[in-house]
Amino acid sequence: MTSDDSTVLRVAGRPVGRYVTRPELPGRLSPRPFLHPVTTLSGVSVTELSPADHLHHLGVGVAVPDVEGYNFWGGRTFVRDQGPTELDNHGAQRHMGFQLRDPDGFVEELRWVAAGTELLRERRTVAAGPLTDTAWALDFTFALTNPATAPLTIGSPATNGRPGAAYGGFFWRARKEASAPDVFTADTEGEQAVHGRRADWLALAGPSWTLVFAGATDATRRDPWFVRTAEYPGVGSSLAHEERLPVPPGETVVRRIVTVVADGRLDRGEAAALIRKAVAQ
Repeated sequence: MTSDDSTVLRVAGRPVGRYVTRPELPGRLSPRPFLHPVTTLSGVSVTELSPADHLHHLGVGVAVPDVEGYNFWGGRTFVRDQGPTELDNHGAQRHMGFQLRDPDGFVEELRWVAAGTELLRERRTVAAGPLTDTAWALDFTFALTNPATAPLTIGSPATNGRPGAAYGGFFWRARKEASAPDVFTADTEGEQAVHGRRADWLALAGPSWTLVFAGATDATRRDPWFVRTAEYPGVGSSLAHEERLPVPPGETVVRRIVTVVADGRLDRGEAAALIRKAVAQ
């Protein structure tokens, strides 16, 4: 089932995600397309939309807090030597159309606009595919192009002076439950151990679900993971970890994240096997 403003992803006929293209949101939340709800094959929701702790967290999507000083993440902006500050600098990602739209995925064109100026153009490719009777994979690629004749850079609160806050890029706001989810990689576990580090894959496990994330290109695997479990459950891939990411005129930054969405709690071996299968598809 689709409409002008949303499309539903299906795996083997089952709905697993709703993609909203033109959300009606206040400018302070940096309006942008998002996936929510995303569910396991049994129907367990594994995303949240505008939760009370962070109203600007919008399911699954691409959010960047600093594109040439404009906020495409939502909420306050971290200002060096000042801290989180309310600024009138929010941008919006505008859905321009689908180049392809099928039950299991789509190719979308977007414009990133702030203060009446187009800063970036994006081609977003999203596909959903089966893995097992209890798991499926979301394949999410975004390509950001600088359409101008001048260079631009992408930053984060970390590059603006806030240690440990290199969020910006692909971001998944997971379901908040009574207890925090577990997080682990192939060789370590816990928020403190995995946050800000590179890993071939990373798993977030709740009481009845598991998400396994992996960068599916060399460039994506070089980006460290941004991880939160104690304050809220969320996982992102950091575009600007230690320094700003330049995007020269006419050039394109491409990142691809594959996520396993599974019912139940996977152990390390199960998570590794499923993400290998998902990335290889």
